[in-house]
Amino acid sequence: MEVGPVFLGTYTPKLDDKGRLTLPAKFRDELRGGLMITKGQDHCLYVFTRDAFAELATKVASAPLTSESARVFQRNLFSGTDEQNPDGQGRIAITPELRRYAALTKDCVVIGAFTRVEIWDAEAWQRYQDDHEDTYAKAQEEVLNGLM
Repeated sequence: MEVGPVFLGTYTPKLDDKGRLTLPAKFRDELRGGLMITKGQDHCLYVFTRDAFAELATKVASAPLTSESARVFQRNLFSGTDEQNPDGQGRIAITPELRRYAALTKDCVVIGAFTRVEIWDAEAWQRYQDDHEDTYAKAQEEVLNGLM
């Protein structure tokens, strides 16, 4: 199984007054050629390389049109996706709709989630961590059962 760029770590950039976010330096080379920002689960934003998004989009588009949940997911994914090219300082503009969806304020958290980057409002990320940190050990057992 071939894996493209790998994103790891947690960073705390600020959203500027124009709705721009500076990408972590460690992620910039992989995203320099362009990226796709879309609505993620848990009211965060997902950032994919163009190639990774194309792979995801192909899978999503192949879902049967007879499935209402598939249509809902397709519509939300594709209508809510924005293509961006980072500027010379590694900044990307986040659309007002995406900022609204993720409730982004000035303080943000950007995490590497292996094959994608996630952008969270700092308070929302803290709440998510508070709610899920204690179950991490249990999740390891469930997710990694038989793999380690």
